[in-house]
Amino acid sequence: MTEIIYMPDIESNYIKDFKAIVMNSGKDHVVLDRTAFYPEGGGQPSDTGKITWDGGEAEVVKVEKKGKIIHRLEGTIPEDDMEVKGEIDWERRYNHMKLHTAQHLFSAVVYDLFKGETVGNQIYTDYSRVDFEPVDLSERDLEQIEDEVNVLIQEAHPVSIYTERRVVLEDEIEEGRVNLSLFPKSIKELRVIDIDGYDICPCAGTHVRNTQEIGGIKITDKKNKGKNKQRIYYELV
Repeated sequence: MTEIIYMPDIESNYIKDFKAIVMNSGKDHVVLDRTAFYPEGGGQPSDTGKITWDGGEAEVVKVEKKGKIIHRLEGTIPEDDMEVKGEIDWERRYNHMKLHTAQHLFSAVVYDLFKGETVGNQIYTDYSRVDFEPVDLSERDLEQIEDEVNVLIQEAHPVSIYTERRVVLEDEIEEGRVNLSLFPKSIKELRVIDIDGYDICPCAGTHVRNTQEIGGIKITDKKNKGKNKQRIYYELV
């Protein structure tokens, strides 16, 4: 199994480079014994960057989780058992971290104000979207949501990552705020993102240490995606 370096705590989300051993190589990919590259999933795109070794270099163009964490490469492929250095495209990753933490704030605010549950989200490099249901948000509602999220950002709330037992989360998290049934019942412990107690949510993504790092957000569009289901688009400012 590949050790996932960014998982344990919030500080590990800031690891930009690392050393690893090639466990398996293919014609266009490698599997490493440890990695800080985020694989595509949970609405967050994969990291990109490069892998270097003595006498060689390859671009990491995509990272996938298919049982194993597969690093798709362009260029020369390192051989099995070689030591390599991985380097993440930090500007891209850091944008993902800010947008993902902002998504958690959006989800919390829309639930608190309108009891809208988050039913989908997708992060891109320079913007993001979140789907809510059941809601019928007006332009005035969007202004209120944007203002509330930006207040939380500027209040500089610390963000922490830890593992918690599922039964504890089922007792602590209000039903509707997070749909824990999406996680297989066989999973007894979950990785939790905790924004200063304001939002507590199981999540495998990468996040910033403090909401103030996000800077600010702006809602750019709203689309109806069915009865009482709306999609909000936002970007960093």
